Amino acid sequence: MDDVINENLIDSFRPRLKVFISVEPVLDRLHFISADQRERLRQKAKTDGNSAAVDTLISAVLQKPHPEGWFQAFVDALSNAGCEQAADYMRAKLPHPKVEAENDYCMRMIDILVPSLLDMDTKEVCTHCFSRELITEDDKDTILRSADTQGLRDAARELLKRIVRRQPGWYSEFVQILRETEHQSLYELMGGSCDCDTTDLKAPSREVETTGNKAVMDSPAESSASPQGLDDYKDMEATELSDSGGAAGGPEGAVIVLRDYQKEVAQPALEGKNIIICLPTGSGKTRVAVYVTTQHLARRRAEGNTGTVVVLVHKVPLVEQHYATEFQPFLKHAYKVERVSGNSLLKISFTEIMKKNDVVICTAQILENYLERSVKGEDEGVHLKDECHHTKKGEVYNQVMMRYLKQKEKNKMLKKEQKETLPLPQILGLTASLGVGNATRLDAAEKNILQICANLDASQILTSDLGNYRNEPGKQIVLVEDKEKDPFGDVIKRIMNIIHTYANLNPICQLGSQNYEQWVVQYERQAAKEEDQRVRICAEHLRRYNEALQLSNTIRMCDAFTFLEKYHEEELKSKMSPDDEHVINITDTENMLFNLFQDNKQELEELSKNPGYENDSLSKLRVSILRQFSTREEPRGIIFTKTRRSAMALNQWIQDNTKFADIGVKASYVIGGGDQSVVKPMTAAEQKDVLSKFHIGAVNLLIATSVAEEGLDIPECNFVICYGLVTNEIAMIQARGRARAKDSSYIVIEVKGSGVTEKETINEYRKDLMTRAIARIREFQPAEYERRIEEFQLQAIIEDEVRRTKVNRKDMKVQKPSEVKLSCRRCSKLVCTVDDIQIIEGMHHVNVSPAFRHLFIRKENAALQQRLLHYEINGSIACKECGQKWGTMMVYRGIECPCLHVKNFVVTIKEKNISSYTKWSELAIVFPAFDYVQHAPCLAQMSHDEEMVE
Repeated sequence: MDDVINENLIDSFRPRLKVFISVEPVLDRLHFISADQRERLRQKAKTDGNSAAVDTLISAVLQKPHPEGWFQAFVDALSNAGCEQAADYMRAKLPHPKVEAENDYCMRMIDILVPSLLDMDTKEVCTHCFSRELITEDDKDTILRSADTQGLRDAARELLKRIVRRQPGWYSEFVQILRETEHQSLYELMGGSCDCDTTDLKAPSREVETTGNKAVMDSPAESSASPQGLDDYKDMEATELSDSGGAAGGPEGAVIVLRDYQKEVAQPALEGKNIIICLPTGSGKTRVAVYVTTQHLARRRAEGNTGTVVVLVHKVPLVEQHYATEFQPFLKHAYKVERVSGNSLLKISFTEIMKKNDVVICTAQILENYLERSVKGEDEGVHLKDECHHTKKGEVYNQVMMRYLKQKEKNKMLKKEQKETLPLPQILGLTASLGVGNATRLDAAEKNILQICANLDASQILTSDLGNYRNEPGKQIVLVEDKEKDPFGDVIKRIMNIIHTYANLNPICQLGSQNYEQWVVQYERQAAKEEDQRVRICAEHLRRYNEALQLSNTIRMCDAFTFLEKYHEEELKSKMSPDDEHVINITDTENMLFNLFQDNKQELEELSKNPGYENDSLSKLRVSILRQFSTREEPRGIIFTKTRRSAMALNQWIQDNTKFADIGVKASYVIGGGDQSVVKPMTAAEQKDVLSKFHIGAVNLLIATSVAEEGLDIPECNFVICYGLVTNEIAMIQARGRARAKDSSYIVIEVKGSGVTEKETINEYRKDLMTRAIARIREFQPAEYERRIEEFQLQAIIEDEVRRTKVNRKDMKVQKPSEVKLSCRRCSKLVCTVDDIQIIEGMHHVNVSPAFRHLFIRKENAALQQRLLHYEINGSIACKECGQKWGTMMVYRGIECPCLHVKNFVVTIKEKNISSYTKWSELAIVFPAFDYVQHAPCLAQMSHDEEMVE
């Protein structure tokens, strides 16, 4: 009976115990818990924080069966560890409600004054606190050790967290210690005065005035006073901007401030060195960049010089994000800041933007285009490269840096010849993870990282131990069981096997797998190349059935069925002319495929409604979401999934399930903005709208593809779920970094055929490999490091020259445009030659010849309609003979221009058919620019004639 009472006592005071218990010293004195369990609790305290570890400790103490004397042993451990308040609660020695309330106010007072208290002389104050028995000897040792390793400010934070756990009366003692140690301003801030002594000091009133603002303290009923506030303050910065003439900046004149570790990694950049800062997601890398920017601009201005700071990003949404949330708020009072992306009109006057602004935030492609046209090359200034791990072969970042490296080599020659050199910008790279590529050994990982350092001309990699700032989420891998029966999947596989037989195809991969999709795509391309329309069309349908199998293994069967039904409806619709005046040919193969689906449609629909055959992955996901939302006060999370279609389907599944709404789930999805997928992409405005709702809490569960893994400004989450999606170690680190709130969780849920368990294990190994490789590189002697970097740079320059030579030779071998033909991918009808095609704004390939207008039909498509800078899209164009989509109809400056997508055609060069082109840039052909003046009158007349005919 006593055990039950004691269990209830512990559970009732759990919130108080989480405030007043310090895990480390208690574990040293609690021997009825196993050594392994104590070690796990110590690790949890380091990774998840003291509060989370205390919660787990309490659960361990309450675990049955209890050993004899367990409760008294627990109380004794608390008392001997210096956790007297916690011990008194367990002894039922409860403080008077008024005393308890005053103590809560004292703790809140410390929370509010943390920014000022961190400036005290921690070591001296610590010694006095120990002599007054405000802290234990263990506490003193921990605080002094933190001062030596982490710095005085971190040590001050440790001291404050420990004194608030003492019995009531600690506040007056602490204020008196501040007076004795000559912290007069802090003494007065805490409520002391020059003509009062210790006996006059009382708990602070509910309304407390702090420096620069007024903070109204909560009542006991509303307050959850705890040293947790000290940890919350760690999300603010901790060292003010030095007085160097830089702008205070920020809303209402807020200053830029840095934490100790941020200050450490910023220092080499302030000295003008090229560096890479490699810190976890959420650690304030961008704030460091803003700080470096202000210092650079202030120094240049003081010297009477100019020089633009260029902030490079690799995604369009990041341009606006960095502008609005970081650089503009802090710099607008003293400097001119502008942002430019492919969606901005300013891109056409980028040269002027560079001249007139101190800071320019843009996509890397915008800067590369500018440098391509620039005569004098790069400006002297600073280039900040966000997510700099993208500086590798094939990436735009690397193209920009290749210009830099070549100029660096030229400068060496000019210097030898005693000629004037061209100034180069300072380079600052930012990333959460440099990655190791495909390395499996330490030397290969080291080589991969050194290559990135060489590409960025970095003199060193800066990392830092975040110490108490780091909130590492708890990790969980959820395994699933295969379906015992999958009649829905069996029907789809039966249909696929019928198609295999019809087209004489013999797949060597498992149906529903990624390997099967790659196999069938290769067959479709080969068939298009050989003009074998039966196999090509069958392969196209097989790919959709394979996608449906993957959907049924990932989401619901009804989602897979809806996808197949919609696909066949769209295919049939493509065979219908909008005006019903033109008959589009339906081949025997297409008839067979349409009839095959119709014959099985009813059975698939009935099976899709049977919940007994749903996949186990979805069940595990349901449990995970319900657990997170039912056990957290303010849940906020992200689910990462592989495809755009699965993100949309998961969102619909949550909307359809009332249990989620009952526990407060407010879901939405965010997907990429590229047009490579058949699923309509999200515009930047749509992405921004969803993320804004996520920021303010109108959405608390975000379902996202990999677009949200990297860079985008997403607030702290307390759980992240990777649902059948694990890519590389860089993506893993970034996804996990989204769960940076306290007591957060990182959950990986297996999905059939995804192999996420194995990939996660490999990524953990590669993450460790990267850490070891960086540590080894940092130990290099300067001369050795410079030698290795120079070797990589020279090799990169030579490889780039060889590549450019090959491209030039390839261009020389290109046939005349009139000899390169385009044929319809579906029916093989000759459409046009390449000399009929012209290019608008360097990207839109249009055919405005009169003969071409008779070969296609127009189709309205609301999903495609959009208005951009100089043009708008008004639906699609398709082959008159077979209905194959060819591209879109764009209206450019008032005239209609059919815009072609090369992926919808087979290209014939020298009688050789090529079906693998997906981008026009893959053809070694220089397309002439569209001549608006020449074509406008003719096209306008043709449009008028067509209207007269109608």
